[in-house]
Amino acid sequence: MRILEFNQLEIFISVVKHKSFSQAAKEFYITQPTVSNNIKSLEKELNTTLLDRTSKDITLTEAGRKLYEFAVELINTRDKARHTIMDHSEKIEGEIEISASSIPEQYILPYIIKDFLSIYPDVSFSVNHKDSKNIVDDILEGINYFGMVGAKYCSDKLEYMGFYEDELVLAVPDNERYPWPAGEYVDIDVLYTEKLIIRKKGSGTRRLIEQRLSAKGIDLDDLNIVSLAESNEMIKKMIELGLGVSFVSEISIKNEVDLKLIKPLRIKDLNLERSFYFVHNKRRTLPPAVEAFRDFLSQWRYKNH
Repeated sequence: MRILEFNQLEIFISVVKHKSFSQAAKEFYITQPTVSNNIKSLEKELNTTLLDRTSKDITLTEAGRKLYEFAVELINTRDKARHTIMDHSEKIEGEIEISASSIPEQYILPYIIKDFLSIYPDVSFSVNHKDSKNIVDDILEGINYFGMVGAKYCSDKLEYMGFYEDELVLAVPDNERYPWPAGEYVDIDVLYTEKLIIRKKGSGTRRLIEQRLSAKGIDLDDLNIVSLAESNEMIKKMIELGLGVSFVSEISIKNEVDLKLIKPLRIKDLNLERSFYFVHNKRRTLPPAVEAFRDFLSQWRYKNH
């Protein structure tokens, strides 16, 4: 039996990651038939089917899912060994692909990348937007092995590292209808008199709101929810236009507060503090660049750039 080749495993990983033979071909500057032949060779070598080609999207079979986990581990271990043995200058390079939920992606990650690249200029980034639940699901399913999320989902496979302390505030239009000064604490009963805009299910922000309100005996169904939204930017614009109010991360409305478009309020006796986390599968080896990124993140502190 032949030993599995690294390039075959890398092509297999790319097909799974992109869910596309053509995109994998572009990544490796080879033809699509070459990609197909590599996958067929793997399947012949292992005497099994790795990819389900009957549906519109390329999906993994159970055997394919198991191979994918081993393949990522092998490639990461190879890269780590190469880095440790050959690169005594400790040069970190390569691409870091990050899946991040809305708030880290839009308002925190750009500052992190800027500071990281000042130390490791040979690294590039590819950032994908997903909600916290999808990121965790992808990690548990072996599709990705780390991400940045705004909520913890328990699993003995996962390890979370907090890197930023956040607080949700009740964002309202900055007009005469809301006479309180910015940052004022208001009674929780105000929620029953307002039109609420909230994030869709899967969002870490929504999960926190549901948990903290539930602890106060309030269900979201008890409130006047006028809109569900995925985009934080859309929520902010709807608040500006007076279409409703919403719980949002304080960092996300900094510019709107400065421009006096939105005003942050707090609810008495309702703790809406939270952390953002770097989460990864602790049973899998991280590539050298990702390890460097995680270590950097553990020491990083947000500065008002």
